[in-house]
Amino acid sequence: MLDVSDEVRAEIGDEEADRLLVGDDAPGSYDCTSCRTPGNPESDRTSTVLFVGEETAVLAFAHATCIPSQVVSVPEAQLQGAVASITGDGPAAVPSPVAPGAPQSVPGGQAVLGITSGLVLIDNELHPALVVEPTAPIARPGTTGPGDDFLPLLIEQGFIPVTDTKQLPSPLAGWSVLLAAGQLHAVLQPGPAGGSPIHWWQAHQALSVTDGWRAAVNKTQRVLIYAAPVGSIGQQPREDLLRDALDKAAANGQLVAASMPLAGTPGA
Repeated sequence: MLDVSDEVRAEIGDEEADRLLVGDDAPGSYDCTSCRTPGNPESDRTSTVLFVGEETAVLAFAHATCIPSQVVSVPEAQLQGAVASITGDGPAAVPSPVAPGAPQSVPGGQAVLGITSGLVLIDNELHPALVVEPTAPIARPGTTGPGDDFLPLLIEQGFIPVTDTKQLPSPLAGWSVLLAAGQLHAVLQPGPAGGSPIHWWQAHQALSVTDGWRAAVNKTQRVLIYAAPVGSIGQQPREDLLRDALDKAAANGQLVAASMPLAGTPGA
């Protein structure tokens, strides 16, 4: 029940991929690199996840329902601890991916997007959510401002204006959220001309989420993305205050949203 994607196969070679698939090099059990709970490839559909640095690669395993088989780039320094644990007595400690510290590409040019994770209650069910707010106004490509076109640009991408936060946002085809090693590190959007997905938001440093958030996303397999212009939401210390800020932004016509699957999982 082991899945080796074409991307992983290309990195590890056909011989090693085939050995994994027939069980020669597959683990008897593992801790899922996404949700951190135990798994067994003999009874659970299992993904191979290859963490790749500049000179080192570490192969990890995950529940296929948590994350698809894929290659994840990780700074070389983080892989050294994993290699040390592989050659020692204990199991490998798979590192958490850390994205480069650069301004994030957003519709309209370069800007930094702040992201807050939280749980949103809709129809008596908790949904994992990410709230996106830029640190500055976003100008439309080819213009210099001073207007803020962040929401109109997202609406053109398929996000829907929110008038009632009690309603579940509509699915957005082609977009996904990448959760690896139990942490969040990217929101992906469709690539140009139907190509491979590209980063819309990428973490400066892998973003930790709560156990409750992880449990909710493992249940729903979808993440709700809410977006608002700079100054609309702010940094809220509690989820009830975050919900209040979302309600206020929606009432002021300053909130759009969409739901999207985990990276590699089918969208609705």
